[in-house]
Parts: sequence; C-alpha cells; structure tokens
Amino acid sequence: MKKHWFTLTGFLYLLSAGAIYGQAPDNMVYNPSFEEYRRCPQKVEALGVMRDVEAWWQPTQGSSDYFNACGGRECVVPRNKMGIQAAHSGDAYCGIYCSQERYREYLQTELKSTLVAGKRYRVSFWVSLADKSPHAIATLGALLTQEPLTDSTYGILMNREITQFGNEASQSIAVYHEPQIVNPLDAPLTNTKEWVEVSGEFTAKGGERFLTIGNFFSFNKSNVVLVQSGNSPLAGAYYYIDDVSLTCIDTLTPELPAPPVSDGPKEGEVVRVDGIYFATGESEVLPQSYNALIRLKEMLETHPEMKIELRGHTDDQGTAEFNQKLSEERAHAVADFLIGKGIQRRRLSWVGFGESRPIDDNKTAEGRQNNRRVEFLVREK
Repeated sequence: MKKHWFTLTGFLYLLSAGAIYGQAPDNMVYNPSFEEYRRCPQKVEALGVMRDVEAWWQPTQGSSDYFNACGGRECVVPRNKMGIQAAHSGDAYCGIYCSQERYREYLQTELKSTLVAGKRYRVSFWVSLADKSPHAIATLGALLTQEPLTDSTYGILMNREITQFGNEASQSIAVYHEPQIVNPLDAPLTNTKEWVEVSGEFTAKGGERFLTIGNFFSFNKSNVVLVQSGNSPLAGAYYYIDDVSLTCIDTLTPELPAPPVSDGPKEGEVVRVDGIYFATGESEVLPQSYNALIRLKEMLETHPEMKIELRGHTDDQGTAEFNQKLSEERAHAVADFLIGKGIQRRRLSWVGFGESRPIDDNKTAEGRQNNRRVEFLVREK
C-alpha cells in the first residue's frame, strides 16, 4: 500500500469547523469543572507539577493544585489542607496562589475551537477564598491568547519580549499581560463560605485559542486585603477555582461558506498527530495533549470501522535501547488514553521505532523536536 505523509491538523479542523461556521458550542472549555482526572490527587505539592486533572496545566513553575472527593487527606473535597469547601458543582475543583509577588500560580487550557475576530464572547468562572488564607485580592482574571503561555518563573506570568541586536547582544523586556476579563478592583474576593462568579464579555481579535486564569497584576495593583490575622499555614491569597465557561454570545451568525468535506485519511496513509506532549524521558502523556487526543478520538468515532497502528518515535538523544523502549511506551500511552475514552481495543495497535526513522536533522533543537512524534498508520478503513 502506498503511504502518504501529512499532519492530522487539517482533518481535525473539519471536526471542529461547526464552532466557526455554525452555532458555537455551549461551552468551549474542555473539562470545565475538573471532573475528568487521570488519578485521584494525594498531596498538595510545594513545587510539583499538576498532572492529575485532564486538559488543564500550569504555564509557570508554580504548582497549581487539584482537589477531588476521591483524593487523599490533603486534596479531598470538601475538607482539605487549604480549608473546607464543597465543589460548586460535581466533586472537584482546582486551587491557585494569587497574591505573592515572587510566587504565583495559574491554570491554563486549550479551547475546543479558535475564537473568531469580531465576535462577542462571555467568560465565567467561580472562585472561593480558602479558609486558611490570611489575605484576599480583587484582580483574578482570564486571559485569552493565540499561543500557549509558558514561563520558567515562579512569579507573575509576564509577556517577555526579546529584542536581538546583531549576533551576540539581546535585550529582554517583561511587560504585564492585559487579561480580557478581570474582577473589579473595588470588590476583593473575600468570601470563604460561598462561591463567587468572576465573569465578563469581550470582542475577540481572532485566533485566540488558549485560556489562562490567575492574577496578572502586581501586588500593589491587586487590592490585597487582610481577612484574618494570626498564624496561618498559607502565605497570601489562595483561591479554589471551579466551573469555567467560555461561550459565544453573538445572536447572529454571519453567512460563511460551508467548510470543505473530507473523508479523512485513506487506508495505508501515515498521519502525524501534532500536539501530543511528554515530559523529557517519560512516557506519560501531559495534559497539554488533551485536545489533540480528543480530536483523534473524534476522528475514530467518525469512522467506526477504521483501525490504526500508533507509532512512537524519538530523537537520537540517549541510547538506542532507551529510545526504543520509550517510543513503545509512548505509543502505548496514547492507545491507553483512547481506550479509556471508549475506543475499542481491537481497533488499536501500537509500535515503537525509537530513533530509527528521523524526519529531520537531529543536530538542531527544532529537528529533534520534529523527530519526537506520534503518528498513526491507517491499517483498515
């Protein structure tokens, strides 16, 4: 059978085109109340990585937290290390530090589809100040961006612009982000008993696909207030976050041409799946991969007779033996995700090729990144 090489991006676009060409979905946020999880949370990590909840991650080095009724003592709902609070809905919520200048936490996710220029959207999420927080703030907000935000800092998430002067000199300038939605400055979020909604409307510039929640303002501009004195295990303001929503509120849908029709990849074709991420040297799929994996699942649901072979590949860093094993485990991890979402095991197989099939030059960082990939072969359709 003849094999063709292309990415899955174009076909996945067709699956979500209804959000652009027709009525937008009620909520464009995956896992909005954090009910879908990989494992029950056990600890509030001081400097950990939030991997327990599906579709959400932390864009900085700050360790956002996950709480669930199935969790361990520190992370259980309603009584946990930070206080006592039932979920706004369901059994779970997340938590973030929001006031300290040198330490902040954020939550980030990828939307189901891209926002359309000129359209009006409404963002909403619910917050509750943790019982053990000595302080509260006002300026919790939501930021919509075209690209995911990442920063190696533990502090405020900033927009860092680097200007290059020749081959050797460069200058880095950090400026504050301007979230589209912010709670009013004169209304500190002090309620520890009930959930309070933070919401607002905005007009999209177009292309926004990533949503980040947190405090994007300096300490002096956050209206930090003291809510309790005495000894507290927490330093600053800590908030539970639940029920995140982003909806299109335009009442009229413009006349647009219908999206192209596609039957998807053909039997014998090899398709690269962009947007699947792993930690260095690990086989666990990171939460940032959720959208790509869900759309792969949707493609398999659209073609219920399709059978695929998942293929893992690595760059040439490390030994050939390690890379071979790692590529097999990563392909297996993708299969496990799909099976967990209802795809029949008989439709999937997986194999690893290690570093043996590069598609780019391993001598450059970009080339190595291209070689670290997951693909699938359409075995039967």
